[in-house]
Amino acid sequence: MFEKMVDELKGAGVQLVAVSKTKSPDQILELYHKGQRVFGENKVQELVSKQEALPADIQWHLIGHLQTNKVKFIAPFVAMIQSVDSLKLLLEIDKQAAKCQRSIPCLLQFHIAEEETKFGLSLEEAEALLDSDAFRGLQHVRVAGVMGMATFTDDETQIAREFRRLRELFAALKARFFAEDPGFKEISMGMSSDYRIAVREGSTMVRIGTLLFGSRS
Repeated sequence: MFEKMVDELKGAGVQLVAVSKTKSPDQILELYHKGQRVFGENKVQELVSKQEALPADIQWHLIGHLQTNKVKFIAPFVAMIQSVDSLKLLLEIDKQAAKCQRSIPCLLQFHIAEEETKFGLSLEEAEALLDSDAFRGLQHVRVAGVMGMATFTDDETQIAREFRRLRELFAALKARFFAEDPGFKEISMGMSSDYRIAVREGSTMVRIGTLLFGSRS
């Protein structure tokens, strides 16, 4: 299953983030030994403990909601923070990254689903963030693209519409703020149940757990 999926995604130019939340280090190592190097975790405490226990060349992505007071624990090593939903959070990431003398790639999380959720920017909020003097002063974060989650539904037309919306948001930000920045290139969308729809709609990065590891522990 894993090898087939990797070939499928590689052919489409899409990065696989293996979502390893609740999975043991041994389960993660199984995929690691098959060649997987990019893993996604939802919770800071779990991410830190796995980073300490597992090979140093794993690229860890934080994909869950991140509180500002926990940024310092992952700033030394995290490869990407996919769930940035406020300027306040970006400012804290910049501050902690500066202490570690590194730059942390981030994705802006958008609320594209019809389900009620606390997290995710609107286009207007993202534009205000990117237009601010505070954002322009950041030196240790790099906004690399956007992230979003579709509604949990069997309606594939709705899912496709929501993913298309995220692609449109990406294009709008690219044109206005990042036209000269080749590093602004990621559209992280698609999970186990809908990743093929996401790929068709322009995803560059999918976050897959259940199909790789089985149901949550």
